[in-house]
Order: sequence, then structure tokens, then C-alpha cells
Amino acid sequence: MVAEMPWPENRQRQDPWSTGTPARRWPVKFANQSDLSSPPAALYATPPNQPCPLLSAVMIKIFIGFDPCECVAFHVLSHSIQARASEPVSICPLMLTQLKGKMTRPQDPMQSTEFAFSRFLVPSLCDFEGWAIFMDCDMLVVDDIANLWARRDDAYAVMCVQHDHVPQETSKFLDRPQTIYERKNWSSVMLFNTAKCRTLTPDYVNSASGLQLHRFQWLEDDAEIGEIPHRWNHLVDYDPVLPIAEISNLHWTVGGPYFEKYGGSSYADLWFAERDATFHVDHFK
Repeated sequence: MVAEMPWPENRQRQDPWSTGTPARRWPVKFANQSDLSSPPAALYATPPNQPCPLLSAVMIKIFIGFDPCECVAFHVLSHSIQARASEPVSICPLMLTQLKGKMTRPQDPMQSTEFAFSRFLVPSLCDFEGWAIFMDCDMLVVDDIANLWARRDDAYAVMCVQHDHVPQETSKFLDRPQTIYERKNWSSVMLFNTAKCRTLTPDYVNSASGLQLHRFQWLEDDAEIGEIPHRWNHLVDYDPVLPIAEISNLHWTVGGPYFEKYGGSSYADLWFAERDATFHVDHFK
């Protein structure tokens, strides 16, 4: 039996997100409740369609590419962000299983990850409102992500590290293809000004070529692409080895140290230390 409980007539809750207007009343349903002779005095909850204050404009929204073959990478990257963040952060994995109806294009034989194209759905997933960060999962943030967030500039539609990266190898992790194209790795970390990315509808993302997407040809003018410091997308074993204090985000673009083949990569010790911290549990002795 499902019973309906009305809002008590003698109680009104002040809406904490308004200037004093009483919150809207609505019925509350209790499943398997057969006896309401002594119902609770009141039930307080966020009203329908009422935004939660933690999802306001100050929330740092981050979307991380997710591929089942490197699931651990998503979780370790997420922990590295949260552990160092000085502002509230919301992290969403871009999982194809959660994008049915939005990501419909078939797998391209040249794509090396499941999120090769879904990253460009970020603006539409945000309803083209506000800013959001996209990151590949084979990364480790060693800085406060709020320092990257602070670099948002409304003059641009998208901001990224503008690499001049020309890989020499033809394959990378799990023998997946390594592709070479202009603006390689620019799309691996992006700050989206989503209101200015309205071209990136699901229909466009599902029909545009990979080069159109990754070369930012969905923009009308290259002047809409802003630049962020190189330290926010340090390409491990391509870029020169630097003291960690000079790096904000490590990117194992050819293969993360969680793959046996790349376990000896530069800075791998930092990734393994972060992994241990991610899955750490205290136990009573």
C-alpha cells in the first residue's frame, strides 16, 4: 500500500534559497505504510525544481573520460582532484552506459578510448550553461584544481594547453592505434565555456568527423580558443622531466603506469602512491 501524507497545515518551512518566501507544499508518499494514525510531524526535503546550493555556479564541474579497460585510472584521478581541491567539486564519469540516446555513433576503429568523442557532449550535458572541465582519465592532478578553474575567461569558448605534439609511435596502450593530427592532445584537458559551445549538440557530436571535433573546427574562429599553462597537461615521457612543483597535472598519454608495460614511466611512483591513498582503509587494532 502507498499512502499519501499531506504537508501539516500548522507548519511552514522557510526556503533557505529565497528571501523568506515559504516553501511550496507537496504530498509525500510512504511505501509500505499501512497505518498513518501516528504519522511523522513533518518531513523536510528540498522542494521539486529547487536548486541545491552546492550545485550553484561556485561548484567546479569536472567530467572525466571513462573506459572499462582502465577503470582504476578514473578513481585515482578523481581522488587526486578531491584530495587537493580547496573548493567544492562535482565529478562525473563519461560512461557510454550512461549516455544511451546521447552517444549513438558507432565505434571508430581509430579511436583508442571509449570517450574519444563523448567528451564533446560536455556542453550539452550542462545544458549549455556555465563552465565545465573535461579531462582524460590517464592523468594525476598534483595541484589545487581551483587554480585551473580560476583561469576561466569569458572571452573564449574553450581553453586548453596548446601542445605541438607529434608522437613517433604508431600504437599505444593495449596496442590501440596512435593517431597523428594537428592539435594533438589539445582536447585531453578542456575548459568549456558551455554557452559558447552550442554547436556541440548530440546530433553534431554523433555526425562530425573525429578531426572536426578534435581540431576544434566546430568553432567559427580560432580566436575562440584560449590557452592555459602547459603545467596543466604535462605529457609524461614526451615533455622534459621537471620537478613536481612545476607541474599541475601529469598525463600518461601513451599508457598509464597501471598497465604493466608502462609501469616504469616517469612519475609512476606518484601514481602508485595516489592509488594506495585512494583505496586506503583504516582498521582498528
